[in-house]
Amino acid sequence: MLPELSEAVSVPAGAATLPGDLEVPAGARLVVLFAHGSGSSRHSPRNRAVAAHLRAAGLGTLLMDLLTEEEERVDLVTREHRFDIALLGRRLVAAIDWLGTRPDTADLGVALFGASTGAAAALLAAAERPDRIRSVVSRGGRPDLAGAALPGVRAPVLLIVGGEDHTVLALNRSAAARLAAPHRIHVVPGATHLFEEPGALDEVAEAARAWILAPPADDQE
Repeated sequence: MLPELSEAVSVPAGAATLPGDLEVPAGARLVVLFAHGSGSSRHSPRNRAVAAHLRAAGLGTLLMDLLTEEEERVDLVTREHRFDIALLGRRLVAAIDWLGTRPDTADLGVALFGASTGAAAALLAAAERPDRIRSVVSRGGRPDLAGAALPGVRAPVLLIVGGEDHTVLALNRSAAARLAAPHRIHVVPGATHLFEEPGALDEVAEAARAWILAPPADDQE
């Protein structure tokens, strides 16, 4: 059994080196790699709350920045990088490969948890590394931005959307129709885009936990 791991890490991704926080409970069989959303970072309080819930269930987590500090500064003004799904997807693929090179994580499965535009990047990475990714969860995501990669995703996909997030819900339904993999849309009643309503984020975390621990083989809507 692997010992408990809690480490600030640097993830190589092409010419960039990206900071992250890797935490793996003793005996974990999976690491959940988080892909944050537009204008966010590994310090996102919502993603950290979900990650804590997953670790309590015995899952490892890797929260990492997908942009360098310089790219973040540019993006705050231009917003050009947060919608560069190809760039974000490549960096997630690099993180997946990096986890596979570490002696303490090489034998662990990988699940992806993406929020907002990070969900599209997660789906792109899942299509690129079908043999490594066990499941994908999207929270208030934009899976539609994954475009042509959607039919190539093989891992089961859970799309979690707030019931009051009408535009994003419609985009998720459109994207789901292009998925060949097992998938489900989980609507959180009364929730808006950021799941700030009482109990909404708890429902997100629990739905993610259940999906990652026991993804269905043939569930589709």
